[in-house]
Amino acid sequence: MSLFPGRPGSVAVHVAAGVAVALALACGLRPAAASELLIARGPVLGAGLVTTLEVALIQAYQNNPQLNAQRAATRVIDENVAIALSGYRPRLSGTASLSENYLDNLSRTDTGSVRQSGSTTVTTFGLTSTQTLFNGFQTGNRTRQAEGQVFAARETLRSTEQSILLNAVTAYMNLLRDAAILELQRSNIRVLEATLRQTRDRFNVGEVTRTDVAQSESRLAAGRSSMLNAESNYITSRAAFRQVIGVDPGRLTAAMPVDRHSPRTLDGALARGRTEHPTITTAMYNVDVALLQVKIAEGALYPTLALQGNVQKSFGGPSSLTTVETFNASVGTQLTVPIYQGGAEYAAIRQAKETLAQRRLDLDTAREQVQATVVQAWGQLAAARAQIEATQAQVTATEIALNGVREEARVGQRTTLDVLNAQQDLVNARVSLVTAQRDRVVASYAVLAATGGLSPQILGLRIPVYDPMVHYQQVRDSWAGVRTPDGR
Repeated sequence: MSLFPGRPGSVAVHVAAGVAVALALACGLRPAAASELLIARGPVLGAGLVTTLEVALIQAYQNNPQLNAQRAATRVIDENVAIALSGYRPRLSGTASLSENYLDNLSRTDTGSVRQSGSTTVTTFGLTSTQTLFNGFQTGNRTRQAEGQVFAARETLRSTEQSILLNAVTAYMNLLRDAAILELQRSNIRVLEATLRQTRDRFNVGEVTRTDVAQSESRLAAGRSSMLNAESNYITSRAAFRQVIGVDPGRLTAAMPVDRHSPRTLDGALARGRTEHPTITTAMYNVDVALLQVKIAEGALYPTLALQGNVQKSFGGPSSLTTVETFNASVGTQLTVPIYQGGAEYAAIRQAKETLAQRRLDLDTAREQVQATVVQAWGQLAAARAQIEATQAQVTATEIALNGVREEARVGQRTTLDVLNAQQDLVNARVSLVTAQRDRVVASYAVLAATGGLSPQILGLRIPVYDPMVHYQQVRDSWAGVRTPDGR
């Protein structure tokens, strides 16, 4: 019977079932009662909201603060496009002034001199408009650069989504594993306590020595220490679960690998990772952004042409007591040619070129990093598959060995220490099996993340997917307004 079937709907014995079988055998129950055991007992049965891995992924996708913070960061980058597009639009400014003036004017006439003196109030209102006609293509390059930053931010968001979903899977499977190991250790304590009682009874009738009793007591103390360590690991995993997923766990159920969503071969995984992984696509967009920054810096060497208009209305005259009102209107163009600005513009161009070279090297680094991650994840998945088969064989062999040692001990061919060692070997083997089954599931998700395919759409999560394009379209062509699309 396959532990992790490759197609939906087939009979499966996966993580929880394998754990339940181990628990049943450790307690001396028949394997058929294993599923009942996992439901009837165990520390994962607390009341909570999360019961399946799918629900855990949905909760993490909705509630994780790190992911929501990255979504907010993406919305911040969206505004860069609106800021860049403002360079195409006119600038309007209004002015108003109120002043009290005193005049004392002495003028010469044919009949003599005439003196005029007095105070006047001058009120002025004005409106100025400026429209940039040419600025060395800087506005267009800034707009394209802002759009490249938006694309890079979306890929960064996709990378964060993958990281959070993988962390959710890991936290879920860690809690499931640690709960099963804790129950295994508790079951082992019950077996060791029964062994100690039997050894003391045999000591009382003279069948064994005081050494055998001491060995049983020592092994029981070691078992209790292991149980306390398992309890500590369970508490830690539960806290990590709450941190990543955002809610407390309920009755956790088994999880299945997602091999069906990953490429069948390592070469296929590498090819998909090189084209779809967000780390690489982010680096590619960053190269485009850096290239446009070079063009923007070069645009500072071009002349600037602007159209200017001015309208001004004044009541009263600052230089004449007889002026009642004045109206002025003007329109014209202004050409500014940079000749030498101290060399700052040339340094900015050289700086932008060095940044472009750095971004290209970052792209090469990202490709190598993704390739190494894919190979590592693929190797871990293959090792997890093989480890399950090995640990299953180990559990079977140790069960047979334990039964044989117990029978031999009854006829005096084995010591109490032999029985205790065989029992501990069986517990260790079952713990290894539980760990291998956990690694199998996590490794399948790690391969999917390494190839850039760990997303709600591919996993088929029944949840509305966050679409960053919605906010982008809402703010891209906004000319005015301080409220965000959500009303803030």
